[in-house]
Amino acid sequence: MNNIKYNQSEQDYLETLLMLGKTQEVVHRIDVAKRLNVSQAAVNKAVKLLCEKEYVYEDGKHLYLTEKGRNYAEEVFEKHCIIREFLLKNGVSAENAEEDACRMEHLISDETFLMMKNFVRNR
Repeated sequence: MNNIKYNQSEQDYLETLLMLGKTQEVVHRIDVAKRLNVSQAAVNKAVKLLCEKEYVYEDGKHLYLTEKGRNYAEEVFEKHCIIREFLLKNGVSAENAEEDACRMEHLISDETFLMMKNFVRNR
């Protein structure tokens, strides 16, 4: 279970960097902290780990996704969007669909995700 929690945190940071990068020219650590409602120290620790895995690089003040990090973040975001859409199409409220998608995107098997993706695309 700790591995899942670690991957969830890692994925949340990458997804946040992806989303912030779509609306801002540059992303600062404080932006990530505010979006995830975590401390600056937590962001510093996460960024260090993400840099070690070559998902993120920094130029001192700004954070950037590497190609590897962007691809991973986009995979996670796609899962989020497909799961949310699947839930909405099956009568779940928008609020619950969003919250559940945030949790489920980290745990879902490839088989189940593919089923949901096919369902959403064919309806």
